[in-house]
Amino acid sequence: MSHGNGPATPAGSRAGAALKGRLRVPGDKSISHRSMIFGLLSIGETRVEGLLEGDDVLRTAEACKALGAHITREGPGRWRIRGVGIGGLTQPEGVLDFGNAGTGSRLMMGVAGSHPVTATFDGDASLRKRPMRRILDPLVKMGVQVVSEAEGGRVPLTLRGPRETVPITYETPAASAQIKSAILLAGLNSPGRTTVVEREATRDHTERMLRHFGASVEVAPHGQDGRSITLQGQPELRGSDIVVPGDPSSAAFPLVAALIVPGSDIVIEGVMMNPLRTGLITTLLEMGASIEALNERDEGGESVADLRVRSSRLRGVTVPAGRAPAMIDEYPILAVAASFAQGTTRMQGLHELRVKESDRLAAVAAGLDEAGVDHEIDGDDLIVHGAGGPVRGGGNPVATHLDHRIAMAFLVMGLATREPMTVDDGAMIATSFPTFIPLMRELGATIDG
Repeated sequence: MSHGNGPATPAGSRAGAALKGRLRVPGDKSISHRSMIFGLLSIGETRVEGLLEGDDVLRTAEACKALGAHITREGPGRWRIRGVGIGGLTQPEGVLDFGNAGTGSRLMMGVAGSHPVTATFDGDASLRKRPMRRILDPLVKMGVQVVSEAEGGRVPLTLRGPRETVPITYETPAASAQIKSAILLAGLNSPGRTTVVEREATRDHTERMLRHFGASVEVAPHGQDGRSITLQGQPELRGSDIVVPGDPSSAAFPLVAALIVPGSDIVIEGVMMNPLRTGLITTLLEMGASIEALNERDEGGESVADLRVRSSRLRGVTVPAGRAPAMIDEYPILAVAASFAQGTTRMQGLHELRVKESDRLAAVAAGLDEAGVDHEIDGDDLIVHGAGGPVRGGGNPVATHLDHRIAMAFLVMGLATREPMTVDDGAMIATSFPTFIPLMRELGATIDG
């Protein structure tokens, strides 16, 4: 059953002892989705270690199976995928139900839409609200037919693909790795060169993984902050081994918890340190956070480190809009950190938050209201006036709108507020961080749910 159709599972948190110990967060969600997808599109076998086994990634795995991949789980985080190769997808028998998985659904539109199959995409109540038109527009230019769609280009929608796609050059209208990746994945079944131009560089996992599996990808600077990515179509991708590093977006929650809970000292092991994903760490360091990178190393083409985090006195800063692509999923938890900082934190250019699992900008603001945090929204900027110490907390349950990051952010907040915090539903946390509550409890956090 998709999240949003079952009963809500409220959760709560309250202040307690300092957080101590070591933990390893789940594998990176972006890499996990792509591991399944590239396994499908490769010839031979792909072996994956450390896969995030959250609902989102498992939905992508089911979609890959429906399109012809043979996928087996060999143990916790250990999977094997035998692919069908580019051009070899089979007609799916039923609807591809992605639950809450925005990344999985959008990337798979590029995959299935670029092959001569007809595929229907659907999801839960949250996914049905999310806009898909900016994914569909470039795919249509590549020869994909939109057979049907819900109002505004939303799911449920049905795509029918061509025998092979038309190579295009496309400038993305927004800084979105999902748009870029959908186009590049569609370009794999093109006889020519597909180019994506982005004015602001976004996370580059797709480009890295394309090379890892044997594709030819050229990346060049574009303008002041952007990149131009060109893919040579119709390569023969070969199955490869992948070690999935710890997800920095998941690590953000225990990391901020340790910063705001007095006396805390924890180590988060094996966190991805790709510079296009570490905007939150950069920002927190500017705010005065004690975060130390230990045992820096390379795993599967990505830089990785263990992070030692100690409670810190934070100060407000201005976060430039240009940093948003490197931390777009981390703004809810940054808003929590900013609530405890001394002074004002201004997070600029957050338009993209309005089209996530929920309108995250509005959801964060509503949660801050419930916690008694002084804040305001100015256009696409979120301004948080920090308390310089513990905030009130309490209030009515925070409305999560089926958004896992909203739920986790305000559960973390409750670990350091004067009054306990509650969220109306914690069930959807399983989409990205199914072990969040037990791992936090192991560190000493008091979370019920």
